[in-house]
Amino acid sequence: MINLDDILNVMPMSIKEILLNIEHIEDIQEIRLKVNKPVMLQISDKEIITRFNSTSENIKTILKKMSNYSIYSIEPELKQGYITINGGHRVGICGNCIIENNTVKTIKNVSSLNIRVCKEVLGCSDKIMPFILEDSNVLNTIIISPPKCGKTTLIRDITRNLSNGTKNLQLMGKKVCVIDERSEICACSNGIPQLNVGLRTDVLDNCPKSQGIMMAIRSMSPDVIVCDEIGTYDDVKSILAALNCGINLITTIHGFGIEDLKSREVFKEVLENNIFRRAIVLSGKSGVGTLEYVYDFTKNTLIRG
Repeated sequence: MINLDDILNVMPMSIKEILLNIEHIEDIQEIRLKVNKPVMLQISDKEIITRFNSTSENIKTILKKMSNYSIYSIEPELKQGYITINGGHRVGICGNCIIENNTVKTIKNVSSLNIRVCKEVLGCSDKIMPFILEDSNVLNTIIISPPKCGKTTLIRDITRNLSNGTKNLQLMGKKVCVIDERSEICACSNGIPQLNVGLRTDVLDNCPKSQGIMMAIRSMSPDVIVCDEIGTYDDVKSILAALNCGINLITTIHGFGIEDLKSREVFKEVLENNIFRRAIVLSGKSGVGTLEYVYDFTKNTLIRG
């Protein structure tokens, strides 16, 4: 499902007309704008270079509209290099970085924008759910996938299913806390999720995973913690703390399969202690979100694939 209204509303008329006349606009993934360069679109696996050159005024207009004409109000997000707008669309920003105390304070003289079009695919996790449940209990699961193969879309829909419950699997709704470090799972705008992540889901938006997991443990009493793209020792320590509190975990990581995990030193303790019960491995071989296989860590074997 895709709704471009929130993107079209912030565009100058000249760029809006281009988008409205593009074939297969329903398959759009990215809109890239650079000062004095052609507007570029990613439509599925096809790149389209338009004849319209963006100007600095175009980009200023877009930023003003995205911030409701208050650039100051989005400075906390600007220093992260992106903002999330209504509809859950994420806008990457490049320009002149203002540094203070060795950290980025804000970005000025913005010269390029990358608008990543948000799509939620309700029901895309329905076939996966039986593999991450056992007697209606949630199994600790890691989703392994290369970039742009649907892992964030999948984990979002898993969150929705866990939070709402699924009658056909006799799963009662769970209290879920999402640690959304890069605002990609829930696509919060002003702290409010723009996407359907379920009735019982709480969100710590723009929060480092290692800190957010501990905050959730202390204050939100979740049944399940969901986070995206773990990869540091601090992440792993926080995961171990959550599991010691009886909280289940659903997470993702960039990779191409189980062997990727085994080759990374940071996950040695996780694998040795059988922290994860299941791995869902995705690829793009037959389109975004292709399920390669499901792996059971306790049995060291494939259960689908």
